[in-house]
Amino acid sequence: MATDLKQLDEVLKSQFRNLNGVHPGLWPILPRVLLALGVAALAVAAGYFLYWESQYEELEAGAQKEQQLRDEYKLKIAQAVNLEELKRQKEQVDKYVVQMEKQLPGKAEMAALLSDINNAGTGRGLTFELFKPSRVDVREYYAEQPIELRVNGSYHDLGAFAGDLAGMARIVTLNNLSLDTKPKEGKELPAGVLQLNAIAKTFRYLDPEEVAEQRKAANDKKKGAKQ
Repeated sequence: MATDLKQLDEVLKSQFRNLNGVHPGLWPILPRVLLALGVAALAVAAGYFLYWESQYEELEAGAQKEQQLRDEYKLKIAQAVNLEELKRQKEQVDKYVVQMEKQLPGKAEMAALLSDINNAGTGRGLTFELFKPSRVDVREYYAEQPIELRVNGSYHDLGAFAGDLAGMARIVTLNNLSLDTKPKEGKELPAGVLQLNAIAKTFRYLDPEEVAEQRKAANDKKKGAKQ
């Protein structure tokens, strides 16, 4: 067995001897087969890097695009199936927005609303130490009017006042609430009297001129960001 392997090894080696200067077509079978395999491998590698690689990338991009289109198609199918429900929900949202807008006064109505807040306190027998509207904060779709309040009265009357504000037809909120038995400024309070310090906030919708100004400011900001 060892002799057969040695003879086979010698035969294989003999096929690779004295090949210099000999045309490859005249080589023994084994060198020609190996040369053919090497040339084929080189051709495949060259074809992959020079031609097939870009096609594989295009194929992969096409597969990703196909998946994206499939996902968009499924989403649109789901929207189409639920179209009536979506319309109903939109109608409900529109009604809610209209209802909320009705709770927002216009610019001309703000003075009357501030008077209503003051009357709500005096109607409960409260004493206003401070009623100071601050600078209006204009937002994109509405304006916010903060009012600094310092009011003296009994615990129950102050609570009723807060409830009156919450029950107003217009939106009024109380923020940064604090109740003190001793005033921060002024005379000492009588027994059973508390001082309420708070920031009342009410809101109004913007008039057409303010809306135009807000849109112009937003557009200017976008242009500045692009530059």
